[in-house]
Amino acid sequence: MVASLRRVIVKRPEEAFRSRDHILKEWKNLGYTRPPDLNRAAEDHQRFVSLLQEGGAEVLYLPADDQTGLDSLYAHDPLLVTDRGAVIFQTGKTARRGEGQAFAFALENWGVPILGMIAGAATAEAGDMVWLDHDTLLAGRSFRTNAAGIERLTALLGPLGVTVIPVELPYWNGPADVLHLMSFISLLDDDLAVVYRRILPVPLFELLARRGVELIDVPEQEYETLGCNVLAVSPRNLIMVNGNPITRSRLEGAGCKVSEFDGTHICLPGAGGPTCLTRPLLRDHGYRLMT
Repeated sequence: MVASLRRVIVKRPEEAFRSRDHILKEWKNLGYTRPPDLNRAAEDHQRFVSLLQEGGAEVLYLPADDQTGLDSLYAHDPLLVTDRGAVIFQTGKTARRGEGQAFAFALENWGVPILGMIAGAATAEAGDMVWLDHDTLLAGRSFRTNAAGIERLTALLGPLGVTVIPVELPYWNGPADVLHLMSFISLLDDDLAVVYRRILPVPLFELLARRGVELIDVPEQEYETLGCNVLAVSPRNLIMVNGNPITRSRLEGAGCKVSEFDGTHICLPGAGGPTCLTRPLLRDHGYRLMT
């Protein structure tokens, strides 16, 4: 999941938030800590997109859609992308259920095939998915991704030669909160990850150790400010939210190049960092993204 990012999908705050009235109507029900400022959010998102482009990625924009709300800014969650096409998810957060269909329509316009769907009683969100390598997918079993969702995903990816490894997530703050697998781990290179170790499941810790993955720890005071949510645009070439100086220093000490942007209005209110803001569509060879 860390090869050079070549094509990525995002959604502008202008299309996700739509209007100040829409923000004021939705933010509490979606669990935001406060209402984001639309103008500031647009500025911050433009800075973020410029960092993606500077890293060599072509940026595609999701259109506005009445099926979606504020959370559609976090374009990562409604689907998983593979060599054979996209898997559209029924999200565990019911308020986001329209995002999968909206994404499917956009993908059709871009010529991206649909491999399958997770629906019915099954739920899944891509924030619970981490590709360890081309043939190994970690799938967090959380309040957002249930056992039926992992079972269905396993069936869809098995013919592609993919092994899906379930990872049991803790209760944390309960079903009303968002705790994804990617809430406490981001891969930075094939052998490097940033983690919030306190809630790292023991079997996952042991798996990473067996694979020789070095772990960089996010300090307690930088977890809530999304120090653990770091996007690799290429190996050890990273984008993160500013305001996490200890984590940044540790990343740079491991040989990483770090770029920052202001996440005050697009990340912190909805607890979604740079990985959440992006749906990678194409990376360099060797990773299960569209080629």
